[in-house]
Amino acid sequence: MSASTSEIKRVTTHVIQAMKKRGEKIAMLTAYDFSMARILDEAGIDILLVGDSASNVMAGHETTLPITLDQMIYHAQSVVRAVHRAMVVVDMPFGSYQSNSEIALKSAIKIMKESGAHAVKLEGGAEVEESIQRILMAGIPVMGHLGLTPQSIYKFGTYTVRAKQEAEAGKLLADAKLLDSLGCFALVLEKIPARLAKDVSKSIEIPTIGIGAGPDADGQVLVTHDMLGITKDFKPRFLRRYLELFDAIGEATQRYITDVKGRDFPNEHEQY
Repeated sequence: MSASTSEIKRVTTHVIQAMKKRGEKIAMLTAYDFSMARILDEAGIDILLVGDSASNVMAGHETTLPITLDQMIYHAQSVVRAVHRAMVVVDMPFGSYQSNSEIALKSAIKIMKESGAHAVKLEGGAEVEESIQRILMAGIPVMGHLGLTPQSIYKFGTYTVRAKQEAEAGKLLADAKLLDSLGCFALVLEKIPARLAKDVSKSIEIPTIGIGAGPDADGQVLVTHDMLGITKDFKPRFLRRYLELFDAIGEATQRYITDVKGRDFPNEHEQY
């Protein structure tokens, strides 16, 4: 495929994999609602991830664990209604796939049937191999996720960089190769050393998408609310803020309050 993704009518798994082959970086952001998804899709984003980070940025939970399968489907439905070009991937939430592969398959089918999304994402390597196999056998595309896996935060006890030690790095590389061989179409690498992300990206056929994993992954993803500066206090090293909307929205709100209380809004041109 020679056309750039700006000319693609719909981004698919085939398009994403072709991007890696020709060295074109993949841009992914999160979306949880119709209005934001419409903006991001029209801007030309390649993949929209309906992330379980909705638990944090939309619902105010401390972790991603509380969000339910039905809540994820609700957010995904809203995003899918807005999108014409981007690929929509939905996180499988905590508890929807870890216990056994039959539950994993039922959860994935429910997401696809009820949301209209294009793929699912789940965390883990060899420990979720059977679940991934069953989902893929049902014809559902799967995006993997290795490194820092937020659904396992209570196991690790910290959000620090993962796979700095040789043993964990070796397991991560082995898991990446496994996910590639199983048939996942892409792999998120979260908060791992840049050198390891580069090695993984060169060692597997499927595209890697990094977050806090350096510049050599095949693509990058950020939480949109972080990138736009809506989440004011979250400031990890890997985050680049492109706007400061927390302050801008606050200032606009204060101007509105002033105009209402000062009887300036609505004026004669803003009434019927």
